[in-house]
Amino acid sequence: MMRSFLKKCVFFLITAIPAFSQSEGAGRQQGFFSGGPFWRQALGGVVLSLPDVQVQSAVVALDGGNIRAYSTNGTPMWNYSAMGRISPYVTRSREGTSYFSRTNGILIAVNRVGRELWRHNLESPLSAKVVVGWDSRLFVPTEKKISCYTASGNLLWTRTFESPFSIAPKLDRSGGIILALENNEVFRIDAFGNANRWTLSNNPVVLLSFDRQQILVLYTDGTMEILGALEDWFISAESETNSLPFPRLPSGPLDAVSSGGNFAATLNDGRVVLVSFNERKILWSGDSHIREIINNGTRPEPEVEMLYDERGIYILSKNGATGFSHEGRRLWYMFLQNVAAVPAFGNDGVLYAGGRDWILYAYKIEDRILPERISLYGPAADGVYGTGSPQASLQAVFPLNEYELRIKFEQAASAINSGRVGANELELTSLLMMVSTSHFGIQYRLNALQLLGKIGSHETIPWLTNFFYREIDPTLKSAAAAAIGAIGVDPQGIAIRTFFDSITHAGGIRDEQVLTAIASATGALCRFSGPPLSETGVRILTLLSTDRQPQIVSNRAKRELESLR
Repeated sequence: MMRSFLKKCVFFLITAIPAFSQSEGAGRQQGFFSGGPFWRQALGGVVLSLPDVQVQSAVVALDGGNIRAYSTNGTPMWNYSAMGRISPYVTRSREGTSYFSRTNGILIAVNRVGRELWRHNLESPLSAKVVVGWDSRLFVPTEKKISCYTASGNLLWTRTFESPFSIAPKLDRSGGIILALENNEVFRIDAFGNANRWTLSNNPVVLLSFDRQQILVLYTDGTMEILGALEDWFISAESETNSLPFPRLPSGPLDAVSSGGNFAATLNDGRVVLVSFNERKILWSGDSHIREIINNGTRPEPEVEMLYDERGIYILSKNGATGFSHEGRRLWYMFLQNVAAVPAFGNDGVLYAGGRDWILYAYKIEDRILPERISLYGPAADGVYGTGSPQASLQAVFPLNEYELRIKFEQAASAINSGRVGANELELTSLLMMVSTSHFGIQYRLNALQLLGKIGSHETIPWLTNFFYREIDPTLKSAAAAAIGAIGVDPQGIAIRTFFDSITHAGGIRDEQVLTAIASATGALCRFSGPPLSETGVRILTLLSTDRQPQIVSNRAKRELESLR
């Protein structure tokens, strides 16, 4: 009995080390979180970057070249080996797909069950995290370059810069990205590669997006500049007047994050401020765990990440974390030691910290769960790019004669196959949709559907599903299914339900060409998305693999089922 008691005590002390690193007196301070981790898992390596928490799981990148996933209750889910060293950046899409690169420049996509989907040679490694757009398109940053890919890995456009990034790309409120270069240039780039550029007099520290036009720039001295307004304006550090009704921050910012009409900033003295962008004033100020560390005479780690959501405002660093209410009340703070990367705070109120001791620690800080607009996957996108239906302006000039169509079609195919879609994406998508439903020859229509699958985002899935449902010709119907499979992303489950209904309802599809296409597309959707689509997908493939089906259909369905194991 005594031996068992001692073992429990030793285990408790070991697991409590990361959170109990401060003095006993600190534990009695108001809001101080003094609990130990509620689970921990051995990683087999040092965490390279902050964990990415999504769809009820956490993914971590390790220095040995592995990506590991754990459920939010600590159960190991999968372990993927890149067979080489990887860059310290991993991003997950709303589908749960992880994107990262090896240090030799190979970009890899791994689905939510740890299966590799595709890889591309970027020629140089990631210089920051991949940014996922509204329709799951990928903005991929390498040194002095941004490349945009579809979720299934087809290149849409590339933009090269004169200098490396000083502020890594991040999603703005128009569904594009904002970034800054070391030569003091700031860019806003939309989903189609169109760019606005500003040249600043100083090097910015933080960029914040407030609407589809305005970018707020924060500088090291606490001054601010708005870009993209009717007239760009600047508050100089030397200004002693209040002629411009916007506050200067009391100290330089380490990081900032916006929500609605406000933004919160963590300052280099450890304070946190909430600023109203619309009212041009500081609403409140509070002390984070960084402030506590500075007051104790210790120099904190400078890297900071922030969250601002319906629950509150959160500050994360290698030294610890702090949570504030929207009204400025400090909810809690904690200290961490021996942490390899900035921790992550999940929507479930759990803090995930990767230790230098090769262990992932999970601390249950809050019981509140972030309310989200949930589809079958993660949070729904904030907007759309307009690729889901033909543009009205182009419909007005259609139909073309066959000579004009052939020229436009050759131009479209060349741009799509060479990764030069760019600003023409809306026009090309509209052209392909209109050709698919036109009176032109079937080969034009088949080629249009194939090309639509190459550049299609999940915004085009409803259109393709409707085309599949209404089209009578089995060859065109099969081509629509193939296009859906090529896109691979079906976040609302529209296509997978249509496939299921089409083979189970009375008088359903019996054509073996269409059934084979359904089997292939279903397998592609399930491989890309994993659960929850795979539950219905496996039912479809099981039905198509029976001896009652034509042999070509049964064989295809069996191969697709095997690929999912």
